[in-house]
Amino acid sequence: MKFSLIICTYMRARPLLQLLKSVREQTIYPDEILIIDGSTNQETTLILGNNSFDNLNYYSVPPQHRGLTKQRNFGIERVAADAEVVCFLDDDIVLTATYFEELLKTYQIFPEALGVGGYIIDEIKTEFVGEEYQPNMNEFYFDGWKRKDGSRFVLRKKLGLDSDCPPGYSSMYSHGRSVGFLPPSGKTYEVEMLMGGVSSFRKKVFATLNFSTYFDGYGLYEDADFSLRVAKMGKLYLNTAATLYHHHDTAGRPNKYQYGKMVVRNGWYVWRTKNPQPKLEHQLKWHAITLLLTSIRFSNTLTSSTKKEAFTEAVGRTVGWWSLWFKRPK
Repeated sequence: MKFSLIICTYMRARPLLQLLKSVREQTIYPDEILIIDGSTNQETTLILGNNSFDNLNYYSVPPQHRGLTKQRNFGIERVAADAEVVCFLDDDIVLTATYFEELLKTYQIFPEALGVGGYIIDEIKTEFVGEEYQPNMNEFYFDGWKRKDGSRFVLRKKLGLDSDCPPGYSSMYSHGRSVGFLPPSGKTYEVEMLMGGVSSFRKKVFATLNFSTYFDGYGLYEDADFSLRVAKMGKLYLNTAATLYHHHDTAGRPNKYQYGKMVVRNGWYVWRTKNPQPKLEHQLKWHAITLLLTSIRFSNTLTSSTKKEAFTEAVGRTVGWWSLWFKRPK
């Protein structure tokens, strides 16, 4: 299968170079690589000028095309006509050698697939315990594997606010568990949400869908919005054998206040993508979970080593929640 790789980048020249070096080591190499650069300096241009990669096309976008979703749409418009699959990677990713091989294999095994995601290797210890295991309140269990559950999820369980869907699915009141909760089993799982920075889609999807430009700049949750819309058209899969590392580089990220606002407002937008006319029960649960998570961030002001960041994010979440009553996202 002919496939194109789109990498949208912003002020991360060195992480981008590290990613491209891991692409160079792939068992199957992309037919084209499109670097869509929204940086306001020349570092990316210079570092690519000093390092050569096959099939690479570089684009420095003007201000009106900056922002993750705008840059992705810019890249899609320039993908080769004969490409069958379009892959997306964040610029702070490092791939294992067989990433693309496993990804493309999934399309062959599941020809109905409209999209396939890769699997981020997590530092959280996950253990295979078999199908008969009974997890306790502090554990998350799925498909024979267990892991220690996060404190916020444990509290949600106690309050009856945990997700009622498997990982990679959004409940009718949203706030689900991401594909990151799937175990490192080597299996392929059907999902309805993919992480945008480690995703791929058949090119034909983009004949009718684009990434929403509602998600300005950093684009938090733009991947959930897009993949939920694709899932209404066909099937999505997550291949846990297509592995990679995500280093979460801090460059180019919004400040914690803006991030907190985006968590709530963008989260509301994605919730309504899945459930445009929620029942009262689902509305109450969405707001209850949102306020609970905001309260936890305020409590982190006392318990966390990054007290200022926790406080400013919590304030941003609070402002974001109140703003929904006066100006909801459209």
